[in-house]
Amino acid sequence: MISKFLVKHFIKNYEKTNDIKVRNSYGYLGGIVGIILNIILFCIKFSLGLISHSIAITADAFNNLSDSASSLITILGFKLSNKPADKEHPFGHGRIEYISALVVAFLVLMVGLEFIKTSFNRILHPTKINFNIAIFILILLSICIKLWISKFNLFLSKAINSQALKASSSDAFADVITSSVVALSLLLSRWVIFPIDGYIGIVVALFIVYSGISLIKGTLDPLLGEPPDPNLVTNIQSSLLEYKYITGVHDLIIHNYGPNKCIASIHAEVPCDKSIVKVHEIIDKAEKEISQKLGISLVIHMDPVNINDVEVNAAKKEIENLIKFFPIIDSIHDFRIVGEGNYKNYIFDVVIKSDVIFNNSDEENLKTEINKKLREIHPNCSAIITVDRNYITIK
Repeated sequence: MISKFLVKHFIKNYEKTNDIKVRNSYGYLGGIVGIILNIILFCIKFSLGLISHSIAITADAFNNLSDSASSLITILGFKLSNKPADKEHPFGHGRIEYISALVVAFLVLMVGLEFIKTSFNRILHPTKINFNIAIFILILLSICIKLWISKFNLFLSKAINSQALKASSSDAFADVITSSVVALSLLLSRWVIFPIDGYIGIVVALFIVYSGISLIKGTLDPLLGEPPDPNLVTNIQSSLLEYKYITGVHDLIIHNYGPNKCIASIHAEVPCDKSIVKVHEIIDKAEKEISQKLGISLVIHMDPVNINDVEVNAAKKEIENLIKFFPIIDSIHDFRIVGEGNYKNYIFDVVIKSDVIFNNSDEENLKTEINKKLREIHPNCSAIITVDRNYITIK
């Protein structure tokens, strides 16, 4: 396989993908290969466009030229994203890679919009296309090259989990589609007399625009804050529950500051009757070991809970049954009771499902409704509720 051959021969220690230098080398390789091949394709297609008088081929040529610029931006993105943390950016510069992918997406969009205009002018002022079998074969060859570039970038992106290389792969595959349409228009020009070149040029341009918009969305998501990797979520939770005294976990929040640069915080439930010093030692150990194991920076907050009190456990069970009447609630945690006799407060947090749109008035209404249900069971008791959102979406 050519992709594996290039990686093995041009990337030192290519298997150590968690190493920053190795990861950069993957990005540089993808960018350099993209620049070289796209410039070659531009020169070929631009010449073919002039010879055949095809605006669709010319549009496709400039699309390849923009891809060369995109590859250069990808290289710069990898270079800048690995600058060390500084006073202005204490969490590093990892998100620059996402920004570089966003710039690439806007370049693709601009090319598409420009050639919608050019293709429309060709419809108004048609020019005869000269079909040539040699030109047609060269376009088919360019399709094969673009398909390989797409698969090569996808191979690299999977190896290092790179959004920028994934965007380059999607962009290259879009070019496979557009070039195929161009080849079809050239072939049909032998029998069709109306300006099919301009119409197909618009189809090509619209596809480029669509690709640009899709790439913009894909690169904006990690910048705005997307759900974390479900596997990472599962690994954090399961790893933490393996430690002594930790009986439950909740409120996991993961912040992404670039590829493989995550900061996570989580609450761990521990027995309230155990030594604070001893439990703290276990929490410290868990933070260090899980951070190293998963390549993240993990902070754990201790939540002491009473797991041996019969009254508390029974009351918690009642609340768990009660919240089944509210489908938007995912779970409860941090349950405790304060007060004496019949007059008591049940204090707990409810977690709202991640796909529910929920505002402040909805929150107050939910608290009121839960209290109504509680007083049907215990007229003299009240619920003091904190509403949390589930920021984790498991797909």
